Order: sequence, then structure tokens, then C-alpha cells
Amino acid sequence: MDSDLWHRHASSFGAAANAYATHRPDYAHEAVRWALEPAPGPRVLDLGAGTGKLTATLVQMGADVTAVEPDQAMLAELRRSLPEVTASSGSAESIPLPDASVDAVLAGNAMHWFDMAVAGPEIARVLAPGGVLAGLWNTMDDGVDWVAGLARVSGPAAIGPRDTPDAWRIETADLHLSTTDAPASFGSPEQSGFPHGQLRTADSLVATLGTRAGMLVMPDEERESTLARIRRYLAARPETSDGEFTLPMMTCVLRVRRR
Repeated sequence: MDSDLWHRHASSFGAAANAYATHRPDYAHEAVRWALEPAPGPRVLDLGAGTGKLTATLVQMGADVTAVEPDQAMLAELRRSLPEVTASSGSAESIPLPDASVDAVLAGNAMHWFDMAVAGPEIARVLAPGGVLAGLWNTMDDGVDWVAGLARVSGPAAIGPRDTPDAWRIETADLHLSTTDAPASFGSPEQSGFPHGQLRTADSLVATLGTRAGMLVMPDEERESTLARIRRYLAARPETSDGEFTLPMMTCVLRVRRR
């Protein structure tokens, strides 16, 4: 992806902040527990926190959480829904926290937007010795037949290379590494996946897919055509054609320790 298109994708979510908050799933608690397992303490930074989907899960689990988000519309939604959380404007490349001030940095469906040449040392700076960096992604379980069919019908703008478990493992294996020759900030990566699900209807699943970056930057006519194709597929499948159903998912985690 060229630089201009990457920036369009990365900055596309604010225009759909309310829809993102409504339709994006939370994260499997077992996945969050595994991400935090080696952390030396309870202080957690949710980096690229968006509207607070992961932040809310961390709050429910009793973490001492701080949120940082660059998009002002997303940040406003987070502050509205989680007024008790300290939430600041900032980015992975410029984190508004002191040195060694957190025990873990978590990123929910956000780490692939980080410029790790800059963000890697910056994340290492705010982590305490032995601290953890973990990226979490909600993927669709394409081991289920109708989900595999949905991925084929939807196309990569709606269900992309990190959106199914096997493809996710390949795409994220070295995502923690800097693109420069600077010394590595983190140790060897660990990857794991945890079953999850989201209660959806055909309409709400279409709305969820419409919040993907690739869909948000599409020309309107192409976007509507893609969403209409997905609607037809869901209407034709017995699993999704009538009422509510559970979308089979995996919350997948990449975990590394600060050197």
C-alpha cells in the first residue's frame, strides 16, 4: 500500500466514530488476560484506543488503564462512553506519558497503523522494565463454512489480510519490528488465538463491515455495490438469513516483552 493510501486508511475512522462504537466487537477476556499475563504490574496503556472497545474490556477486568488516541472524533466518543478513564490525545509515535510509566501497552486492531521505526522506541520508553507490548485483532473464523464464503464474497476491502486467523499469523509475525537497522526494542514474538463471537443480524453485520478502513475510503457507488453483494449473500445463507446469529470469531494476540 502506498503512503498516501495508507494515510487515507489510517485516518478514515473518525468520520464513522459513532458507527464504529456501535458495531465493532469487544475483545475476548481470555485473550486480554493472556496478553497481560507477563506484565510486571497493573498499569495498562490502550494505545490507538479508538472509541474504547478494548479500554472498556480492560476496565471490566480491573486494570489501571489509560487511553491514548490520535483521532479527535474517536477520542470524544471514548470520553463520552468511559468518562472515568484518563484519555489523552496522542499517537504511538508520540505518547503523552512519562518514561517507564506503564507495565503493558495494548493495541486493539490498531498496531498495524503504527510506524514502528518511531513507535517502537517510544513504546519501549513508556514501558517499565520487563513490560509487555501486545496487539489484539478480532478476526473472523473462516474455518466455519459460511464465514469462509462471506470472506470470498466481501473482498479484501471488507475482510482483509489480518481478518482471518491463518492470514493474521503471517501478516503480524514481525509487526513489532522496526523497519530500520536500529537495535530491537522487544524480544521474540508469541502469537495465540482465543474463541470469541458477536451477536449480529444480517443488517448489523453489513454495518460492521462498512466500518472497515478499506470500505470507508471506497467511492460511494463501489461501496454500496459491495455492501449490496454482502447483503444478498447473507440473505441466501440459512445461518444468517433470519434474525440474530453469532458471528464466529477469534481474538488473536501478538505479544512481546520489552528488552
